[in-house]
Amino acid sequence: MPATNGDRPSPDGIPCILVADDDPATRALLVSILGRDGYRLVQAQDGEEALAETYAHQPDLVVTDIQMPRINGIELTRRLRADLAMATLPVILVSGLHETADKVAGLDAGATDFVTKPFDRAELRARVRAALRTRAAFRRLESVQSILAALANAVEAKDPNTQHHCGRMASLALQLGRCAGLGMEVLEAVGYGAVLHDVGKIGVPEHVLLKPGPLDEEDWGHMRQHPGIGATIVEPLQLGKLVAPIVRSHHERWDGGGYPDHLRGHEIPFGARIVAVVDAFDAITQERPYRKARSSDEARGEITAGAGTQFDPELARTFIDSLDARPTRAHPDEDAFVRGLTIEAA
Repeated sequence: MPATNGDRPSPDGIPCILVADDDPATRALLVSILGRDGYRLVQAQDGEEALAETYAHQPDLVVTDIQMPRINGIELTRRLRADLAMATLPVILVSGLHETADKVAGLDAGATDFVTKPFDRAELRARVRAALRTRAAFRRLESVQSILAALANAVEAKDPNTQHHCGRMASLALQLGRCAGLGMEVLEAVGYGAVLHDVGKIGVPEHVLLKPGPLDEEDWGHMRQHPGIGATIVEPLQLGKLVAPIVRSHHERWDGGGYPDHLRGHEIPFGARIVAVVDAFDAITQERPYRKARSSDEARGEITAGAGTQFDPELARTFIDSLDARPTRAHPDEDAFVRGLTIEAA
């Protein structure tokens, strides 16, 4: 069992630090120095144990030696960075004085900072404090994202006919994004864009949102404002530069007949084209006050018919293929992302 001065991060806000080093003396020295500052400490004697304990204890910072058996510190960092749930976890690598190549490899793997052995105690403590401040700042941003997700769900709650729409949208958009070969950062932005695409409806009059029939031109005047309102709301997000264009442009059409900016073709952000396809599919297959839900086959037919006019033709084909294919294996971080940000579909 790894040594620890507590089982899990305590609710009192005391930062938890995982210390990984295969040398007992070095590990004990690190624990002694950091323990004097009142941190909760978890210890691991190699990289494999450190990886397991990171998931078990969810520390606020990992301080790890580079040269360790089983999994070294660089590979440990790389594996953590491959998980979006660990993307903002600071990792400080402990390196030897002349290990320049290891430092370069560590930075490439995603290390936050370095401490050189033999380390200066004051420098170590200062670097730890700086890493924990960064962690706290990221968590504040994540809290903003959670609040916006709750706001999106609050918009849903105003209209019982769109219940669970955010959850279905995120799942479909992430599946299509994986099939389209998107990288992790862009895929995360697409997931947020899918969840938050209609957040601007918070600024649309309720009588328009709840109207039990087709909208008239005045109603559409209100409704067409929601993508711009939504983009303004999400811009402060950590991923705002990637998410806001998705939210703003998800009602654009491939032929230029959409809104609010009448973009056409490749002028439309790629993530917005993904959200447009899955939003249409979900709208067709879900019941509305003024029409019954239609079958998946009918929805596929409409998506196919709209390829090249309403939708990106290549994405439309990829989406239809993705519905027939066995679901692409999701990364654990993506699953956590969907669970954390959406109302799960019933």
